[in-house]
Amino acid sequence: MVRGIKEQDTALDTPGRGVFLVVEPLLPQRIRRPSDALRFMLTLAALGAVVLLALALQRTLNGLETDVQAGTGRAPQVLSAISGLLGGVAVLVVPVAFAVERVFHRDGMRVTQGLIAAIFALVISYTLGEWLVLAGPAELKQLLTGGRDVEPLNSVLTPAIAYATAVRMSRRPQWRAFMWLAIALDVLALFAATKVTALGVILTYLVGLAVGFGTLYGIGSANTRPPGSAVLAALRRLGFVPTSARRIEDDSSGSRRYLVGLDGDRFLDVTVLDRDRQVAGLAYRLWRRIRLNSETRRRAIRSLRAELEREALMAYAAHAAGARLPRLLGTSEIGTEAALLAYEHIDTRPVAELPDEAFDDDLLAQIWEQVRLLHDHRLAHRHLTGESIHVDEAGQVIMLDARSGEIAAGDLLLRLDIAQLLAYLGTRVGAERAVRSGATVLGADTLAGALPMLQRIALARETRTALRRDKELLPAIREQILALKPRVEVREVRLERFRPSTLVTIIAGAVAAYLLFSQLSQVNLLSVVTTADWVWGGMALLASAVSFVAAAFIVRGFVPEPLPLGRTVLVQLSASFVKLVAPAAVGGVAINTRYLQKRGVPPGPAVASIGASQLVGLASHIALLLLFGYLTGTQAAQSLTPSRGLLVVLLGIAVLFLIVLAVRPLRRLVTTRVRAMFSGVIPRLLDVVQSPRKVLEGVGGTVLLTIANVVCLGVCVRAFGGEVNFTAVAVVFLAGNAIGSAAPTPGGLGAVEGALIVGLRLAGVYDTVALSAVLLFRLMTFWLPVLPGWASFTYLQRQNAI
Repeated sequence: MVRGIKEQDTALDTPGRGVFLVVEPLLPQRIRRPSDALRFMLTLAALGAVVLLALALQRTLNGLETDVQAGTGRAPQVLSAISGLLGGVAVLVVPVAFAVERVFHRDGMRVTQGLIAAIFALVISYTLGEWLVLAGPAELKQLLTGGRDVEPLNSVLTPAIAYATAVRMSRRPQWRAFMWLAIALDVLALFAATKVTALGVILTYLVGLAVGFGTLYGIGSANTRPPGSAVLAALRRLGFVPTSARRIEDDSSGSRRYLVGLDGDRFLDVTVLDRDRQVAGLAYRLWRRIRLNSETRRRAIRSLRAELEREALMAYAAHAAGARLPRLLGTSEIGTEAALLAYEHIDTRPVAELPDEAFDDDLLAQIWEQVRLLHDHRLAHRHLTGESIHVDEAGQVIMLDARSGEIAAGDLLLRLDIAQLLAYLGTRVGAERAVRSGATVLGADTLAGALPMLQRIALARETRTALRRDKELLPAIREQILALKPRVEVREVRLERFRPSTLVTIIAGAVAAYLLFSQLSQVNLLSVVTTADWVWGGMALLASAVSFVAAAFIVRGFVPEPLPLGRTVLVQLSASFVKLVAPAAVGGVAINTRYLQKRGVPPGPAVASIGASQLVGLASHIALLLLFGYLTGTQAAQSLTPSRGLLVVLLGIAVLFLIVLAVRPLRRLVTTRVRAMFSGVIPRLLDVVQSPRKVLEGVGGTVLLTIANVVCLGVCVRAFGGEVNFTAVAVVFLAGNAIGSAAPTPGGLGAVEGALIVGLRLAGVYDTVALSAVLLFRLMTFWLPVLPGWASFTYLQRQNAI
């Protein structure tokens, strides 16, 4: 397809001499290269990592500093003086000489860019140095100065490094060698004079590098992309005789495209791969590479040569397979900064521009037939979207975008192709027609093999965006395939290494662990165990054990089917083990649902039963919190003085609730989540209500669970001589448990401890007692059950009970 862009040039065609103007927009003189932004971000990341590592390894770094100082101190005084003189002079002379050389070559803009970077680096290094000396962290100040009167960041080296980076001196081998020699001599002299530290040198280099790359990206670099005239010169070297040329719309990857006219009214479609575009979209590709399994991911970065060879090889292989693709007629490099691929021109338009009614059975069959031809020769297209599938003037399907393809593809990639095409066609013609047309060409067995691939993460970005508007499409496609092959065995294929929620959990867990360890550093764990009154400690252990029995009663109460008490208690113990790797509100739900399914309860009712228990538990939790809060506020005891604090919290929750109800997107998000979580709960509750024994067991278990945990926390406070009334402890526990259930950390780690400690302090418990009591409480309810939980988990798995 030819889709033009606005041009101001006019073609001056003189075929006899072969001289004409390429119709294309004027290329910008300067461009912002994504590679510079990437280097800037990586340098900042390295800067942060070095600072954190230095703070964590202070003793090692101080030892290294001593060794370096001792080594440089043994250098002869004459050598130190000579190196100091030469280094100090060379660090200034080399950049000046390079600037003179560039000015003679009329490259003054590069010199200006380097001077701007040097000025920024000087200001930044001076400002950071002053802040570190006057108000910075004491540990970092010590590491950067060694306790001496030295600059934390050298205000001469930082501008020099920023200048060398901004003028791209690294691309000139001789100048690069001179610059590194000058820096090395200067650093040696600074060490010999004890005017710098090892960490100071490292941070000086990284700051200079970051400023240089930031300046390069902010101001931009000289545009080295070859213009259209260079593209035509490369075509002439391939034996073509161009008679006209104009630039058309870039392809989906951002590569330039030209429509080039030849003798005899023939045309070429020329794709130009620019070197500076190779890292465009790198962050997204890196994220996909890290997140997806090895068989599905693509290389995040390829060289220009590798990209050229990949597209050419795929184009040749697809043409040999009999698929309809534009024929590749030639490839060539264009200098050192670009390469081209010349295809025969076919007037086409993408199916994304066709109306939905244009997708008749013949068009669908043609699309699937092209995929079949590719797959028969083990070729995966990997980007079957509306932009890469075209139709010509005769209505024939033409496949484009061979660059994303894969030769000698494995079964997984071929099935991903089918899943992607099913999803895209489903967005255009519906699930039923998409599946039926695919089964007609490929067969029901082949479509059934793609069932495990029907996951949003496996699809192209455009298709995932479309599926956000129709969330029922993928389930509908699965149902249509299962209707064709009802007895197909679907084996789950895990495409993701991890989910974003897992990453959030890991980060939150690390933060929680840091906060928890900072609390633990203030107390001696051995003294916590040895100074506790273990009469009260034994009561805490008993209350913790009762809580698992109460949790079993809850599950039994909300499941109409009979469940053995002993095995159900073991399942609750297993949930305590699962909490180590899952948030508190997630692990128990998952393992209980699995347990019910193994007991013969269908998946829908199993989820509804656990949802019913969660719903009643939530209602009970809120009711008990309000009840104990009211009782606390009416008591004369001064152990929980700030009862108005509870009122403020409740008012805050009410305001948050009103905001959620008032903002339509938030309200829709919450109602959707709640509806999905508790769908089918009401019918399940009606089944339970018909049995008074079940109601008593479920509701009684819910109350007993709360009382057991409150008693456990209360006796833990008593174990260290603290005094607090039952209602205050109940408010503290209920509030802390709510925070722990909402926290994404495993078992609410960090969040529960912090909330309980703050709550007990507000209740009038001394700081040391509150901290010790909470640690003992978590030992009884979280850490001690882990070992029996693991044993129960292993036993139940062997018995095929979970």
